[in-house]
Amino acid sequence: MLSWSPLANFFWDLQCKIYFLLVGICSALKLTVPSHTIHGIEGQPLHLSVDYNFNATASEIQIIWLFERSQSNPKYLLGSVNQRVVPDLEYQHKFTLMPPNASLRINPLHLSDEGNYIVKVNVRGNGTIAASQKIQVAVDVPVTKPTVHTEPSSGVVEYVGNITLKCIVDRGTRVAYQWMKNGKRLHAGPNYIFSSNNATLLIVPAVKEDIGNYSCLVSNPVSAMESEIIAPTIYYGPYGLRVKSDKGLNIGAVFTVDMGQVVLFDCSADSNPPNTYSWIQRDDNTTQVIKYGPHLEVVSDKVAQKTMDYMCCAFNNVTGKRDETHFTVVVTSVGLEKLAQKGKSLSSLAVITGISLFLILAMAFLFLWKRYQPHKVIQQKIQSRAEADYRKAQAFSGHESALDDFGIYEFISFPDLTSGSRVSSQSVPGPDFVAGQDMLSTVYEVIQHIPEQPEQDHQQ
Repeated sequence: MLSWSPLANFFWDLQCKIYFLLVGICSALKLTVPSHTIHGIEGQPLHLSVDYNFNATASEIQIIWLFERSQSNPKYLLGSVNQRVVPDLEYQHKFTLMPPNASLRINPLHLSDEGNYIVKVNVRGNGTIAASQKIQVAVDVPVTKPTVHTEPSSGVVEYVGNITLKCIVDRGTRVAYQWMKNGKRLHAGPNYIFSSNNATLLIVPAVKEDIGNYSCLVSNPVSAMESEIIAPTIYYGPYGLRVKSDKGLNIGAVFTVDMGQVVLFDCSADSNPPNTYSWIQRDDNTTQVIKYGPHLEVVSDKVAQKTMDYMCCAFNNVTGKRDETHFTVVVTSVGLEKLAQKGKSLSSLAVITGISLFLILAMAFLFLWKRYQPHKVIQQKIQSRAEADYRKAQAFSGHESALDDFGIYEFISFPDLTSGSRVSSQSVPGPDFVAGQDMLSTVYEVIQHIPEQPEQDHQQ
């Protein structure tokens, strides 16, 4: 096999450059490749496409393919002169050249074929022009379907244990690993730790929220495969314990049922593995287990009391955690549920009626208060008195102004008309006091009942 030394390669390129500078002929030859890096699949053929063209008259065209690995000298593979192929005997059945096309076909492709392929084209006419290109070939083995191993396989208790997921691939080169959870890419987080190549996922610590469908996606430049779904086992709970009933009215933790009803209670909580349930009845500060299991049947006509307290207990045998909830059963012969339904339909009307009555009573009270306040009545009647009444009051009292005698008196008595004597309005009744005599208590009444004086008194 012809060995092409680095020194010969250097002089070849130097020769072309000298021609380019002095004659300007090298630019007339153009050599192109679609990509300088090509990925091939082991065991399959690979085509290295090369195009060239020139604008000079050629008497001889030479094509040469060389191969070099890292830190090694280039090796001659095959070549052609005027469409006559001259292969290297060692590689004559592996490499194919179809002149005047300069493309190279490798069949089959092996991992040992990975390296740099150099193509040189020389055209001789009035002078010699040359061009070369280098193509890097990477040979990849397609990845096989990966498998995921879980440790520990028996599962862990949340907040206590850790989970390790390992992605294993039997074959494949340049493998890239990616973890998926429920069909979405999984990123590093507080409790997700990846190995340097992402092949291992560590969940520290495992919690209920980490439950899901995990898979491993592996890929390289020529293939991609995803593992089967795996769901790690995480034990948790109980969470969200509650009691439900198929009958009766439930208000908070109180169930009201009609006398004679058979009521089924159901106790449930989120847990893995499923909880064990026990029903406890409380009576007179004593408790007793009456049933095991998630369901309890209560016959209301057999309950001696009107109310009965119960408790449902849930226990997880693996996590060692438990939870309990209390509720009360109220037995009524009226049917509280029906009354509650009627009460809902009547509640709006009752509210409107009550508000209306309250407003009517408030307005009536306000009207009466304004109409019959005593001090306002007195003031209005005093102002409406005629001037003559005041004059009579002045003459009767003996004062210059009768207004001084106006006021409120506790006891009032009037003297007999024939006696002519006057008794003070504040004097205590004497022996001549008549039992049926009027006792007035307002100024208005005092003025109203002042006896008229004889005409001779006025004349005097």
